[in-house]
Amino acid sequence: MKRIAILASGSGTNAENIIKYFKDNTLISVVKVLSNKKDAKVLERAERLNINCMNFSRADFFTSDKILKFLKENVDFIVLAGFLWKIPDNIIEAFPNKIINIHPALLPKYGGKGMYGMYVHEAVVKNKESESGITIHYVNENYDEGAIIYQKSFKVLTTDTAEDVAEKVHGLEYEYFPKIIEKVVLDL
Repeated sequence: MKRIAILASGSGTNAENIIKYFKDNTLISVVKVLSNKKDAKVLERAERLNINCMNFSRADFFTSDKILKFLKENVDFIVLAGFLWKIPDNIIEAFPNKIINIHPALLPKYGGKGMYGMYVHEAVVKNKESESGITIHYVNENYDEGAIIYQKSFKVLTTDTAEDVAEKVHGLEYEYFPKIIEKVVLDL
Protein backbone atom coordinates (compact mmCIF):
# COMPACT_ATOMS: atom_id res chain seq x y z
CA MET A 1 0.00 0.00 0.00
CA LYS A 2 1.43 3.38 -1.05
CA ARG A 3 0.79 6.03 1.60
CA ILE A 4 0.07 9.64 0.63
CA ALA A 5 0.26 12.78 2.75
CA ILE A 6 -1.58 15.85 1.50
CA LEU A 7 -0.22 19.28 2.40
CA ALA A 8 -2.80 22.07 2.17
CA SER A 9 -3.24 25.62 3.46
CA GLY A 10 -6.82 26.48 2.61
CA SER A 11 -10.35 25.24 2.19
CA GLY A 12 -9.35 21.78 1.03
CA THR A 13 -11.77 21.04 -1.80
CA ASN A 14 -9.01 19.36 -3.82
CA ALA A 15 -7.82 17.45 -0.74
CA GLU A 16 -11.37 16.24 -0.07
CA ASN A 17 -11.75 15.15 -3.69
CA ILE A 18 -8.46 13.21 -3.53
CA ILE A 19 -9.38 11.54 -0.23
CA LYS A 20 -12.73 10.43 -1.64
CA TYR A 21 -11.10 9.17 -4.84
CA PHE A 22 -8.71 6.88 -2.93
CA LYS A 23 -11.20 5.86 -0.20
CA ASP A 24 -11.63 2.26 -1.39
CA ASN A 25 -8.37 1.93 -3.31
CA THR A 26 -6.41 -1.19 -2.32
CA LEU A 27 -3.06 0.14 -3.59
CA ILE A 28 -3.02 3.78 -2.48
CA SER A 29 -4.21 5.42 0.72
CA VAL A 30 -4.30 9.01 1.97
CA VAL A 31 -2.96 8.60 5.51
CA LYS A 32 -2.51 12.19 6.69
CA VAL A 33 -3.42 15.77 5.92
CA LEU A 34 -0.93 18.36 7.11
CA SER A 35 -1.57 22.08 7.25
CA ASN A 36 0.45 25.14 8.14
CA LYS A 37 -2.75 26.86 9.30
CA LYS A 38 -4.47 25.52 12.40
CA ASP A 39 -7.84 26.96 11.35
CA ALA A 40 -7.68 25.79 7.72
CA LYS A 41 -10.98 24.34 6.53
CA VAL A 42 -9.06 21.41 4.99
CA LEU A 43 -8.53 20.03 8.51
CA GLU A 44 -12.30 19.91 9.13
CA ARG A 45 -12.89 18.22 5.77
CA ALA A 46 -10.20 15.60 6.42
CA GLU A 47 -11.43 14.83 9.94
CA ARG A 48 -14.98 14.43 8.63
CA LEU A 49 -13.59 11.84 6.20
CA ASN A 50 -11.70 10.04 9.01
CA ILE A 51 -8.24 11.12 7.88
CA ASN A 52 -5.69 11.98 10.56
CA CYS A 53 -4.54 15.58 10.54
CA MET A 54 -1.48 17.47 11.69
CA ASN A 55 -0.94 21.16 12.03
CA PHE A 56 2.60 22.56 12.06
CA SER A 57 4.44 25.81 12.55
CA ARG A 58 6.92 27.60 10.34
CA ALA A 59 9.72 26.47 12.71
CA ASP A 60 8.53 22.83 12.54
CA PHE A 61 8.76 22.99 8.76
CA PHE A 62 11.79 25.14 8.04
CA THR A 63 14.18 25.01 11.00
CA SER A 64 13.64 21.59 12.56
CA ASP A 65 13.44 18.07 11.19
CA LYS A 66 10.07 17.42 12.83
CA ILE A 67 7.99 17.35 9.64
CA LEU A 68 10.72 15.68 7.59
CA LYS A 69 11.07 12.92 10.20
CA PHE A 70 7.30 12.39 10.32
CA LEU A 71 7.02 12.20 6.53
CA LYS A 72 9.97 9.80 6.14
CA GLU A 73 8.50 7.45 8.75
CA ASN A 74 4.88 7.54 7.61
CA VAL A 75 4.45 8.28 3.90
CA ASP A 76 5.70 7.28 0.47
CA PHE A 77 4.40 10.24 -1.53
CA ILE A 78 3.44 13.88 -0.93
CA VAL A 79 0.68 15.80 -2.70
CA LEU A 80 0.41 19.58 -2.47
CA ALA A 81 -3.20 20.70 -2.79
CA GLY A 82 -3.31 24.43 -2.25
CA PHE A 83 -0.21 24.49 -0.06
CA LEU A 84 1.35 27.95 -0.15
CA TRP A 85 4.80 27.51 1.42
CA LYS A 86 7.90 26.59 -0.54
CA ILE A 87 9.01 23.05 0.26
CA PRO A 88 12.37 22.97 2.09
CA ASP A 89 15.32 21.34 0.33
CA ASN A 90 15.64 18.59 2.96
CA ILE A 91 12.11 17.33 2.18
CA ILE A 92 12.67 17.60 -1.59
CA GLU A 93 15.91 15.60 -1.24
CA ALA A 94 14.19 12.93 0.89
CA PHE A 95 11.34 12.53 -1.63
CA PRO A 96 12.88 12.83 -5.12
CA ASN A 97 10.11 12.79 -7.75
CA LYS A 98 7.67 11.91 -4.97
CA ILE A 99 6.16 15.36 -4.38
CA ILE A 100 3.64 16.76 -6.83
CA ASN A 101 1.71 19.98 -6.98
CA ILE A 102 -1.22 21.28 -8.96
CA HIS A 103 -1.12 24.81 -10.33
CA PRO A 104 -4.21 26.67 -11.62
CA ALA A 105 -2.67 27.82 -14.91
CA LEU A 106 -0.66 26.52 -17.84
CA LEU A 107 2.89 26.78 -16.56
CA PRO A 108 5.29 28.37 -17.18
CA LYS A 109 2.76 31.20 -17.45
CA TYR A 110 1.42 32.66 -14.21
CA GLY A 111 3.65 30.67 -11.89
CA GLY A 112 5.99 31.63 -9.11
CA LYS A 113 5.78 33.17 -5.67
CA GLY A 114 2.48 34.93 -5.06
CA MET A 115 0.76 33.37 -8.06
CA TYR A 116 -1.98 31.24 -6.58
CA GLY A 117 -5.77 31.09 -6.48
CA MET A 118 -7.66 34.11 -7.69
CA TYR A 119 -4.41 36.05 -8.33
CA VAL A 120 -3.74 33.64 -11.20
CA HIS A 121 -7.28 33.82 -12.62
CA GLU A 122 -7.34 37.62 -12.40
CA ALA A 123 -4.03 37.81 -14.30
CA VAL A 124 -5.32 35.44 -17.00
CA VAL A 125 -8.41 37.62 -17.55
CA LYS A 126 -6.49 40.91 -17.30
CA ASN A 127 -4.02 39.75 -19.94
CA LYS A 128 -6.83 38.56 -22.22
CA GLU A 129 -5.45 35.02 -22.49
CA SER A 130 -7.32 32.83 -24.96
CA GLU A 131 -6.72 29.71 -22.87
CA SER A 132 -5.90 28.62 -19.36
CA GLY A 133 -5.97 25.34 -17.50
CA ILE A 134 -4.14 23.25 -14.95
CA THR A 135 -0.60 22.00 -14.60
CA ILE A 136 0.38 19.04 -12.45
CA HIS A 137 4.12 19.00 -11.84
CA TYR A 138 6.88 17.61 -9.68
CA VAL A 139 8.11 19.92 -6.94
CA ASN A 140 11.69 21.14 -7.00
CA GLU A 141 13.54 23.91 -5.16
CA ASN A 142 11.78 26.70 -7.11
CA TYR A 143 8.11 27.68 -7.08
CA ASP A 144 6.24 26.07 -9.98
CA GLU A 145 9.37 25.11 -11.94
CA GLY A 146 9.45 21.32 -11.47
CA ALA A 147 9.06 18.97 -14.42
CA ILE A 148 5.55 19.02 -15.85
CA ILE A 149 3.64 15.76 -15.56
CA TYR A 150 0.32 16.78 -17.10
CA GLN A 151 -1.50 19.83 -18.46
CA LYS A 152 -5.12 20.27 -19.49
CA SER A 153 -6.41 23.46 -21.07
CA PHE A 154 -9.70 25.15 -21.85
CA LYS A 155 -10.72 28.16 -23.90
CA VAL A 156 -11.11 31.44 -22.02
CA LEU A 157 -14.02 33.37 -23.47
CA THR A 158 -13.79 37.14 -23.87
CA THR A 159 -16.79 37.38 -21.53
CA ASP A 160 -15.20 35.21 -18.78
CA THR A 161 -14.55 36.80 -15.42
CA ALA A 162 -11.84 35.61 -13.04
CA GLU A 163 -14.59 33.72 -11.20
CA ASP A 164 -15.59 31.95 -14.45
CA VAL A 165 -11.98 30.95 -15.06
CA ALA A 166 -11.69 29.71 -11.46
CA GLU A 167 -14.79 27.56 -11.90
CA LYS A 168 -13.41 25.99 -15.08
CA VAL A 169 -10.04 25.37 -13.41
CA HIS A 170 -11.71 23.71 -10.40
CA GLY A 171 -13.62 21.39 -12.70
CA LEU A 172 -10.37 20.26 -14.34
CA GLU A 173 -8.63 19.90 -10.98
CA TYR A 174 -11.37 17.66 -9.59
CA GLU A 175 -11.47 15.52 -12.72
CA TYR A 176 -7.76 15.07 -13.41
CA PHE A 177 -5.69 15.56 -10.22
CA PRO A 178 -6.66 12.28 -8.49
CA LYS A 179 -6.20 10.29 -11.72
CA ILE A 180 -2.73 11.72 -12.34
CA ILE A 181 -1.74 11.15 -8.69
CA GLU A 182 -2.79 7.52 -9.06
CA LYS A 183 -0.80 7.06 -12.26
CA VAL A 184 2.35 8.68 -10.82
CA VAL A 185 2.18 6.77 -7.53
CA LEU A 186 1.58 3.41 -9.21
CA ASP A 187 4.53 4.04 -11.55
CA LEU A 188 6.93 4.51 -8.59
